[in-house]
Amino acid sequence: MKWPFAKLNIRQKIVISLIFIALIMSLIAGFSYYLLTEMERKVEFIQRSDDLRNAILEIRRFEKNFFLYGSPSTLEKIEDYIEQSLKLIDRISFKTKGLRGSSYLGRIKNGLMEYRELVRQLKKRYPKKGSNDFNKFQSKLRKTGREVTEIAEELVLYERKRVIDIINHLRTQLVGSLIVVLIGGIFLIPFVAKRIVRPLKVIEKSMLRIAGGDFRPLPVLATYDETQRVVEAFNKMVAELERRQEQLIQARKMSSLGILTSGVAHQLNNPLNNISTSCQILMEDMDSLDPDFVKTMLHNIAQEVNRAREIVRGLLEFSRVREFSLTPVSLKDVVDKTVRLVSSQVPANVEIRVKVPDQLIVEIDSARMQQVFLNLIMNAIDAIGEKDGFVEIEAWKDENARKVFIEVRDTGSGIPEDVLEKVFDPFFTTKEVGSGTGLGLSIAYGIVEKHGGRISVRSKVGEGTVFTIELPIDKECQEPGGKGVVS
Repeated sequence: MKWPFAKLNIRQKIVISLIFIALIMSLIAGFSYYLLTEMERKVEFIQRSDDLRNAILEIRRFEKNFFLYGSPSTLEKIEDYIEQSLKLIDRISFKTKGLRGSSYLGRIKNGLMEYRELVRQLKKRYPKKGSNDFNKFQSKLRKTGREVTEIAEELVLYERKRVIDIINHLRTQLVGSLIVVLIGGIFLIPFVAKRIVRPLKVIEKSMLRIAGGDFRPLPVLATYDETQRVVEAFNKMVAELERRQEQLIQARKMSSLGILTSGVAHQLNNPLNNISTSCQILMEDMDSLDPDFVKTMLHNIAQEVNRAREIVRGLLEFSRVREFSLTPVSLKDVVDKTVRLVSSQVPANVEIRVKVPDQLIVEIDSARMQQVFLNLIMNAIDAIGEKDGFVEIEAWKDENARKVFIEVRDTGSGIPEDVLEKVFDPFFTTKEVGSGTGLGLSIAYGIVEKHGGRISVRSKVGEGTVFTIELPIDKECQEPGGKGVVS
């Protein structure tokens, strides 16, 4: 069962993730604001508590003076400070409702009121210093004052401890927030990598592969979002591109056939002339001819018919539309058929040399590979022009017999360095307008790629050009390689 979050699109995933992060940050910020507000109230409470404690200490100081010197005005001062302290407690109590330390204020207030009552009784009776009443009042007053002072000290200490606790809470919260962010990052990074970045990387890598001519479909990951729909649409586009490329290959074949037709007409003219001549001789002198001579003439006619049939068959095989199919064939047979097709287009100043072993068997689509050779040979002939030269086709296996290398080299004018890296680009051509479409080498590159091979070129201006094709012999080697340029 899939987690519902996995079926959301990228936009929804990002929005939900941002909302989740915003909620966490809001909770952290809210709690931090609460603690800071609480700490502000505590700090103010401590200041008021310090003022209260100082007032109580002043009361105790005047208390001490009274018992030392027995001045009645001292009791008036004590009452004044008690009234100030009680008013201060009322102001503090109003602003600190709900704080735990406010319970101390009630105890202090009760103590001060009890202390005030003792002071008032002392003023009324005013016993003689050293008498029992005086000593009794002294004992009660000092005890009550000490208790009030201790409560005030406890209040200040308690509130200071609370401020320290709040600071520790804030510190702990900060560390906790960092841990939450780190844990969130640990979970978010793999999620983003798996659900967003990885599909995009697959698309990017596959687009580069397709741009290189490899039209294998992209793997469709079950992401249930835009990337899955993009990949599915991309696969449809790839299928259409492959279909269009097949149409382009066929169109290129027809174009090549148009070039070859005039030469083939000359090729067919010779066997037809020989057949016609032999038939005329037989018809005119049939009765007087020797039977052995007649057999020889008929044998010559049959040979010329087979020769014409092979020429026509070569054209038909080359032009026929077929599905891409790899079959083991002799590489020399494929090269020889291609050379026979172009033989009528080879001028007298150009020599075609074939150095391909008879026993070299490769698994290829012979019709498509024939088109590659045809294109390379015709380009080489054009590069040589009117000067004397040769086109050489050589093939060999590598040391491990896992790949076959085919070189098509010429002694033509060569390719300039700034042009060399563009020769496999579609619609790029150095020929004059109307002389070429610029699709020949691009199609050749696509065909070699489809075989799991690689095509590269090296050239020097004035010396010639060499095209090298690498094809796998066994299936383990059939991984697309790409194109290469060596100046």
